[in-house]
Amino acid sequence: MNMVVGVSGHQAREGIDWNWVQRSIGEELRRVAPVRKALSSLAAGTDQLFCEVALSLGIPVVAVIPLDGYDEFFDADALTKYRELLARCDPLELHLRTDPERAFLEAGRLIVEKSDLLIVVWDGEEAEGVGGTGDIVRFAEKVRRRIIHLNPCTETIERR
Repeated sequence: MNMVVGVSGHQAREGIDWNWVQRSIGEELRRVAPVRKALSSLAAGTDQLFCEVALSLGIPVVAVIPLDGYDEFFDADALTKYRELLARCDPLELHLRTDPERAFLEAGRLIVEKSDLLIVVWDGEEAEGVGGTGDIVRFAEKVRRRIIHLNPCTETIERR
């Protein structure tokens, strides 16, 4: 089966070994191959790393852009990477006209709905606002989506 894989995860968190995250994402994408398409919002951290790995494996990436002016939510380094990655992806601009957190939640839900499998890089804690990874995981569970949970704090992988 040619699978569609989406992502959600931390943008930044103390104690994350991003090299472990990158290796683990690559291993999981190769394990579930063939992957027809990947979906990411290209947020800093997990989303950008996932996109880089997917593209390096020859997997086309759809960049789910929640709202107009999305690039205003990035610091300088992440913005540079966002623009570089966006140029290599197929953009899906949602143009959501709501508050940003709600737009991020809706973009995350859309990624879940359009994916066969969701890779989450998450410490297992509650979201720090609307639209965080905890919210996306709960939604994915509700709609019975397959999940690969990479816990970057314990460096463990759970497949469900």
